[in-house]
Amino acid sequence: MAMSRVGRWVVLSAMAAVLAVGLPGHAGSTSPPSEEALRAGYNFMTTPTYTEAQDAELLKLFDGLRVADVSDGMDRAGLQNIGLMDPAIAPAWRDTERFGHRMVGIAVTVRYVPTQRPPAGRRSTEAFDAWVGQWYSELSSEPFVPLIRPGTVLVFDDADAVDVGTIGSNNSMGWKKRGCVGIVTDSGARDTDEIAAQGIPLYLRRVTRGIRPGRNEIESVNRPIECGGVLVMPGDVIVADGDGVIVVPRAQAREVAIYARATLTTDKAQRRRLYEQLGLELDDSVK
Repeated sequence: MAMSRVGRWVVLSAMAAVLAVGLPGHAGSTSPPSEEALRAGYNFMTTPTYTEAQDAELLKLFDGLRVADVSDGMDRAGLQNIGLMDPAIAPAWRDTERFGHRMVGIAVTVRYVPTQRPPAGRRSTEAFDAWVGQWYSELSSEPFVPLIRPGTVLVFDDADAVDVGTIGSNNSMGWKKRGCVGIVTDSGARDTDEIAAQGIPLYLRRVTRGIRPGRNEIESVNRPIECGGVLVMPGDVIVADGDGVIVVPRAQAREVAIYARATLTTDKAQRRRLYEQLGLELDDSVK
């Protein structure tokens, strides 16, 4: 039986408690957190940080790798069936000539949750616009934007039961301008025609339409999240193509990339020979 979203979150929370052992200042310290600390809200997992140069060096190892290659590399590293997102999270658009929908990047994580606040109700245009503006600035803003740098993939754990288009054609272009190379969400996005025309790689569960005000609120940035049924840590490597999305834990990323590269190199050589034997024009997948 499929585990519910709440059930998966409980499991991930339990995993977090185990993984936190040895981390200073959190549950891994020699003494457990106090009741007061727990009641005030307590994070059991620390957020690792990496420099832009470290990210760039790692991304060179993954350049051009496919999800299938990386999955093989994960198997080689002993991480079978880990990191593969729910196949329902699929590309919003595909480019089978230049493969522009493919992406490789470093995760910056974002979590939005459904709101408990009442809807706006019927208001004058002026009052409604003021309510929308206040919601965007105070409750459902984008505090993750300063974290975007070349090679960033934004990964969203969003309010998946709500028809909210957190991602749209306008803000995604702003993220791209800062260096974002793609977006993954376990919920949805709107303006998907324009996002495709703009050539922004986007992987989503479904199309959504509503604006954020009245629907979701920002909960955290660059914390461990669940997306597509898997744990995503800030700094993990994200690879996505027509086969879906895979998350590579940072600690094993180099080992995974080396094996994945060997897999891709062998595959290209074999397929190139078949192209030539069949008289097919070579495309980007075999060059």
